[in-house]
Amino acid sequence: MISYLTQDHFLINAFRDTPAAAMLDLAPAKRAPTRRAPARTTRPPRALKPQHTNNIFKMAPKLSDYFKDDEIIASKGPLDRPISGIVMDSRRVVPGNLFFALPGLRTDGGAYIDEAINRGAVAIVTGKLPLHAPGKATFIQVADPRAQLARVGQRYYRFPDRDMSVIGVTGTNGKTTVTHLLKHLINGDRRIGLIGTINYDLGARTVPSFKTTPESIDIHGMLAQMRDAGCRQAVMEVSSHGIAQNRVLGMHFSAAVFTNLTRDHLDYHKNLDAYFEVKTRLFTGQTGAQPKLAIVNLDDPRGTELVRRIPAGSGVKILTYGESAAADVRAENIALNFKNTTFRLVWPGGALDVDSPLIGRYNVSNLLAAIATAIGLGRDPLVILPRLKTFTGVAGRMERIEAGQPFNALVDYAHTDDALRNALGMLRAITPGRLLVVFGCGGNRDRAKRPMMMRAVQEFADHAFATADNPRGESLAQIFDDMRAGVTAPEKLTWIEDRRRAISLALDMAKPGDCLLVAGKGHESYQEFADTVIPFDDRQTLRELIALKTLKT
Repeated sequence: MISYLTQDHFLINAFRDTPAAAMLDLAPAKRAPTRRAPARTTRPPRALKPQHTNNIFKMAPKLSDYFKDDEIIASKGPLDRPISGIVMDSRRVVPGNLFFALPGLRTDGGAYIDEAINRGAVAIVTGKLPLHAPGKATFIQVADPRAQLARVGQRYYRFPDRDMSVIGVTGTNGKTTVTHLLKHLINGDRRIGLIGTINYDLGARTVPSFKTTPESIDIHGMLAQMRDAGCRQAVMEVSSHGIAQNRVLGMHFSAAVFTNLTRDHLDYHKNLDAYFEVKTRLFTGQTGAQPKLAIVNLDDPRGTELVRRIPAGSGVKILTYGESAAADVRAENIALNFKNTTFRLVWPGGALDVDSPLIGRYNVSNLLAAIATAIGLGRDPLVILPRLKTFTGVAGRMERIEAGQPFNALVDYAHTDDALRNALGMLRAITPGRLLVVFGCGGNRDRAKRPMMMRAVQEFADHAFATADNPRGESLAQIFDDMRAGVTAPEKLTWIEDRRRAISLALDMAKPGDCLLVAGKGHESYQEFADTVIPFDDRQTLRELIALKTLKT
């Protein structure tokens, strides 16, 4: 998505203007060039002269440049042919593209090969050659199309991960906060790129995120843009799906950070042990290359296990963090309130008092992860720590909504039982009045965590409003039924299908000294219903409703 050539790029026009038969011989067409009908708002591209087309094809990247002989099981058609780019979505194919037909959970890319060819794809990578392959495209069979996409993506963009220091952050919770914190702390006179849940900072521009860890071809395309914009470092969130689906296969990480492991994504990984096994691949070399530095949370039991998993003598430097006395970088004398968090930071060679605007004990862990990584990368704590005072937080991560109301209102992304328990436990400890919560459970996700999320909320909240999160293709009735299995105090619970209505009722209940947490969606500005996505932002909704209720009074 980020890395594709535009429709009017000269290379795309060359493929558009040249029939497939002429293209194979790098010779001019013997018939009039064919062009698609232009969009009404654009001028039709000018046809290229045959000699220009010939020269363009000679300079264009060749299919054979991106495959090693032992990676190809079988092929049909010439391998020494020019291509205009690489795509894995048939809807984004433009003339001259190499199309990867990837297997998927719901659909198989093989079903879209004909569409890709009709749109102008000149080569197809697949796990199985079709019996009757169209002759105008080259077909390449490989053992694992996703793994091959990662290899080809690296080669196509000239290994941008090797030209930069890339830091990967993985774990169930905290990835977004840690990556943003780390970017803020190590930012100096050079641009630093970021790939994560909220946005992609490509150095010269920032665009909204469409996936926490994008597909490999998009990752390398974005890293290449960062490199070309002058970035020499990049931080990125590395999800378990990203690791399992080979999106980071072969990438070189200067550092890998492990935040924690709690119940999530078990609809995909099936159990916690399998989930953890996927996470460990980032540290043990199973993704193709071991990081030079491993930053591990020692307060999480899985962190201790991860340290044991990293092979001795592998050359990986391990730096641990946490509240544990055994941690290399640790926090002592922690004090929490609604305004800030303070603690004594201790690291090998020094100690310093820290004052951060981030609230919550779990944010102490996030702070330690970012600080430990910066120290491991050679940054001086005395230089970087003063920058914490200018860190404004992360969108939708315990974000305080100030709209003149006489109570605290916050929006957070917590959408697992552990994240809810951590968030609510912290708020319970510092809230003088009642703790009110609006939350829901996502559809088409791990159903077993729904009653656990309900129990976590009922353990801490004085009253909760159970409502829609992102139902996706699942009925709210089914989601609510699963949540009811965790109900322990029905008198402290209101069921409201409409999320805006639930927030409105919670605001009506809130009084001075209370705290209202709207949990689950965080920074998201949409809500998913089956095949429909509608605009919905918890933060904007809170501000609008508070303003309306203020006018009424």
